[in-house]
Amino acid sequence: MRDVHEEAYGRPVELRDLARLVAVADHQHVSAAADSLGASQPTLSRALARCEAELGARLFERVPDGVRATPAGALAVEAAREIGERHARLLTELAHLLDPATGLVRLAFLDSMATSLVPSLLRAFHARAPQVRVELRQEPGHEIADDFDRAAIDLAVVSDLPEGPYGWHQLQEERLVLVVPAGHRWRDRAAVDLAEVGGEELITTPPGFGSRRLLDGLLRAAGVAPRISFQSQDLATIEGLVAAGLGVGVLPEAFAGHSGTVGLRLTTPGARRLIGLTWRTDRELAPAAEGFRRFVVEAGPGVGLPQPGSR
Repeated sequence: MRDVHEEAYGRPVELRDLARLVAVADHQHVSAAADSLGASQPTLSRALARCEAELGARLFERVPDGVRATPAGALAVEAAREIGERHARLLTELAHLLDPATGLVRLAFLDSMATSLVPSLLRAFHARAPQVRVELRQEPGHEIADDFDRAAIDLAVVSDLPEGPYGWHQLQEERLVLVVPAGHRWRDRAAVDLAEVGGEELITTPPGFGSRRLLDGLLRAAGVAPRISFQSQDLATIEGLVAAGLGVGVLPEAFAGHSGTVGLRLTTPGARRLIGLTWRTDRELAPAAEGFRRFVVEAGPGVGLPQPGSR
């Protein structure tokens, strides 16, 4: 025999049923709640029955002047109210996110690009799309790769193209120099080859950093087994350690000279660092992020960026 309850109320609870539940609690009367929602009283009664059937508890009890929530009903109404409010916020946030003029761009970048490149890029974009919010993450290259894997970022400004399904747009090319202390015996030389630095104490970034991978490749090609004295995640710190006489370093030219160091041109082939914007190609960018990507690509290398020699 077919269950009468199943026949009348077999539909699962819907979001609008929770709104009806809240209305009954607020008005403490089924007919008044129905009027406020523009629904019929039988429709509201069926919605309450569905909620009670799904939750397995009576949610309201009759009183002389209407209805009153039971303890289980009070708990259900509180949860229903929170769900309704969160749903309303979700719709608002999604509307902003999906609007290319007011959405969110999640941009990661390397520490070495924090003082000139990224601010200049954002200034140019902000002039074009002032209502778009940009969430910034300043972190090492391996953390940027992890963030891409977790879909925690949309785009990144990096010094080497990650392996895998990534797009790439070059922004700059930076010349690398050998940075030496002011009192170093090579300070007056115009240029040097990496093959000559085998006997020098070398200060560099830790393994896993893009700049370290680049340097390791250059040293291998030059046949040099480096003697590493210090490692730092920050290129400006490396320049400071060199200035203190603790070794030499290979850095972008913009980092030389700030603490009294001297930058010597490297004659080693490939002694340059490419800077570019990257993004995943195996998933769709949100409209605002796609707008940012398109702005950078279409604007070309100029896009209000500083010259490689500035920091």
